[in-house]
Amino acid sequence: MSKERSVKVTTSGIGFGVVLAIVISWSVNKSILWAILHGLFGWFYVIYYAIKY
Repeated sequence: MSKERSVKVTTSGIGFGVVLAIVISWSVNKSILWAILHGLFGWFYVIYYAIKY
């Protein structure tokens, strides 16, 4: 049971990072292409944005 729960949390965390990156990118750039690119990078873009701004 513990193993199943950790897998679900990890999967949700990765999905949240991608969505967060897309939302931040869209609010800054207003470009769908940049939002897609930043969504591919996910948490890396979120961390970059947090450090830069």
